[in-house]
Amino acid sequence: MAADNELQIHCDDAERARAAATCAMDEVARIEEKYSRYRAGSLLSRINAAAGRDFVEVDGETEALLDYAGACYEQSDGLFDATSGVLRRAWNFDVARVPDEAELAPVLARVGWDAVEREPGRVRLARPGMELDFGGFGKEYAVDRAALVLRESGIESAVVNLAGDVCILGPQPGGEPWRVGIRHPRREGVAIAKVPVTSGALATSGDYERYVEVDGVRHCHILDPRTGRSARGFQSVSVLASTCLVAGSATTIAMLKGRDAGLAWLRSLGLGYLTVLDDGSVVSSLA
Repeated sequence: MAADNELQIHCDDAERARAAATCAMDEVARIEEKYSRYRAGSLLSRINAAAGRDFVEVDGETEALLDYAGACYEQSDGLFDATSGVLRRAWNFDVARVPDEAELAPVLARVGWDAVEREPGRVRLARPGMELDFGGFGKEYAVDRAALVLRESGIESAVVNLAGDVCILGPQPGGEPWRVGIRHPRREGVAIAKVPVTSGALATSGDYERYVEVDGVRHCHILDPRTGRSARGFQSVSVLASTCLVAGSATTIAMLKGRDAGLAWLRSLGLGYLTVLDDGSVVSSLA
């Protein structure tokens, strides 16, 4: 997944721990192989290649993920759109420039969850050039699946960490919680907080991984599907939830809603959160 990933496992049987770790890593690799848009043979790439033409058959796992993407679209009033990944074609975060309206317009025309046509066991993208992109929740889904594999292997104390999105499987031996660091969005290698967690998942979205600065304004890779412009109002949003899938999508939706609406929405969820606002101040419900 083009990132540093980590498993920590406590087990009194080394061979069982190794076997469980191998199964968890195999599961992450399976999900990447199936859903990565960077792999020409992936299911997602085949769906995208058929955009504007044919239906593509999908299995139950994919239908469940499409159901989840649709639910996020509804919950976010259209801000979380699994077809918006195509906006990357107008942005180059290796070059300090912002695309103009003429560059964004043809790409925005390919965005729209309402143009995803579904029938039992198959899906079609109605507009030519459309793309499904599970980047907004695929990694988080892989975190949860890896944790489930460990649990089914009898592991009761573990951490799954894929590029900073974390699932905790039980406390450390002795009952102590794991301490999960939340990265400072403006200081490399510094944690802005350490959160004690005995179970559940913590995910973070922010404006610091892929971005450009133009005329003193930071433009990040979290893009509004209505305008093609970067999210504003937060430096980062972290959410603690029962699953990484929920935590991760909640952080992204909050980022897209912006500072005031995003904070109000996070409060309405009843989940633990820590946000760093655009002025550097911290608003958090976590102890």
